[in-house]
Amino acid sequence: MYEEHQARPSKSAKPVVVGEDLSRTSEDELRERIALLEAEITRTRGVLSERGNIRSAADSLFKSENS
Repeated sequence: MYEEHQARPSKSAKPVVVGEDLSRTSEDELRERIALLEAEITRTRGVLSERGNIRSAADSLFKSENS
């Protein structure tokens, strides 16, 4: 499941460093940076959702056993 949400950056993409100076970054590079960050947000939300689903299933299982 986890692998489904992994972002696959292009081979030419440089790593995104949070807080780095962007003053010398071109508009195209800024757009690529935004796309990479949005892909990472989507991937992170997917993993978070999966964990919530697993927790809900476990909670349901244990509640039904204790009832």
